[in-house]
Amino acid sequence: MRYFAFSCRLGAIFLILCLCLSAGAVSLTAAGQTVVTANDLQSFSILPESSVPVSAPPATNAASYALLDPTSGKLLAEKDADTKRPMASTTKIMTALVVLERCDLAQTVIIPPEAVGVEGSSIYLFAGERITVETLLFALMLSSANDAATALALHTAGSIPDFAALMNQKATELGLSNTHFVNPHGLQAEDHYTTARDLATLTAAALQNTTFAEIVATKRYSVPQQGTGASRLFLNHNRLLRNFEGAVGVKTGFTKASGRCLVSAATRDGLTLIAVTLRDPDDWRDHQALLEWGFSQYIAFAPKPMLSPLPVVGGTAPSVAVKPANAIALTLPAQHPEITCTVELPRFLYAGFAGGTQVGRVIYRMGDDLLFETPLLTENGVPATQARLSLWERIRNLFRK
Repeated sequence: MRYFAFSCRLGAIFLILCLCLSAGAVSLTAAGQTVVTANDLQSFSILPESSVPVSAPPATNAASYALLDPTSGKLLAEKDADTKRPMASTTKIMTALVVLERCDLAQTVIIPPEAVGVEGSSIYLFAGERITVETLLFALMLSSANDAATALALHTAGSIPDFAALMNQKATELGLSNTHFVNPHGLQAEDHYTTARDLATLTAAALQNTTFAEIVATKRYSVPQQGTGASRLFLNHNRLLRNFEGAVGVKTGFTKASGRCLVSAATRDGLTLIAVTLRDPDDWRDHQALLEWGFSQYIAFAPKPMLSPLPVVGGTAPSVAVKPANAIALTLPAQHPEITCTVELPRFLYAGFAGGTQVGRVIYRMGDDLLFETPLLTENGVPATQARLSLWERIRNLFRK
């Protein structure tokens, strides 16, 4: 009987070793954890429907311009995109973002005397008037009201210099290394400047704020005016909202020093593009041309990798589903090389892990270029039915029985 028991233990050891060898890419550490190696790769190719090759972007009259793909953060086309220039009322994109991050829309603002009679575009606020942050934001972004910008800045920070400091703090957070703010409205001032690249990057961040996106996409907004029985009507100055398919915002600007400035954004077939022109006398035409070119040359691609459930050893469930940590969204040339997706996963997992545990990664490449990479996480945890043991502990326990 002892010989038989010893033979059974040897057979069990041999079986465990065979299983480990057959697993190939799955190694075991002292804690019994899985380690991903090259043999675990599952590769497949994805080739979305293509159309035309990328051609040269259209000529513009802008001193500087940028066409940004916010998904990747890359410029699809540009001219002097890193040259510092005045930005006029496109400043208000940052003003709105700072206010939205620090104020409640329903807060009431009592208009101070400093916000009355501000030079340039205005909704003619009067001292002591009570108006909400939300209404002032619509006035700011649709009517480009400089008095609304001043009122919001004073309400948020107490003074114009302190609000400008908040704007510059946010610019630093966003990596806008060639941008500096002095005021909330964009009236000409020394040391108040940006670049086409920075302004596009700022706009991409602002559009992530759903309230900002809703405001800049609004064509008209009406609100009762305190003490008059009448209403204030704000009309969006952005004519692309009315005559360009897919337009979603965002801001116009003009001073004598800056010339015509324009930031626009549009979405078609899942692809969003942001265009910026600085000092462009023909900005409406140029924006339509740039956006049309971008939509004809690039496509949005949101693939779903083939992810089978992972087997689980020693747990309360036989397997666990896995998911990408981040949404997979790619912007590709309409005609491009083959796209390769590589999924790295172990053959199995030992139980005793929590939901959201990283177990692998998914990688997309176009030719030799890395397009996208994100971790793969377990959708839920699987408790162990017994303590997780290393390979040596499992073998040793066989001899102790």
